[in-house]
Amino acid sequence: MNKIFSWLTGGVIKEVGNVIDKFTTTKEEKLEAQKQIQLILENAEANAQREVTARWEADMNSDSFLSKNIRPAVLIFLTVIFTALAFFDGNIGEFKITKEYIPIFQTLLVTTYGAYFVGRSWEKGRKLMNNKNIQ
Repeated sequence: MNKIFSWLTGGVIKEVGNVIDKFTTTKEEKLEAQKQIQLILENAEANAQREVTARWEADMNSDSFLSKNIRPAVLIFLTVIFTALAFFDGNIGEFKITKEYIPIFQTLLVTTYGAYFVGRSWEKGRKLMNNKNIQ
């Protein structure tokens, strides 16, 4: 997640670090600034995760069939497409997967499976914890 966050900020964090290095003179000042920046980044990441969870909860509380089933539908769709392309694209003679597809499908599959399974596990764990706190 840190890599994604740093990619989305476009190197702003590195530039902020350079400014801090330029205007701070002692190691203690630099360490304190780094701690403060790290805290800000951690809070931003936690807020982003809460927003994703809130969107998923809103989807589940919706009356729309598509809203409730979009994650499983995307998972099934990507799995079917990945399998079909992996087996049929250019495989009339010798079986091989075209190298251009590999990074795209790796990214799609890791992201989708990660979001689906980690997100579902987290939701279920949170629901269990809420039920224990109520009792």
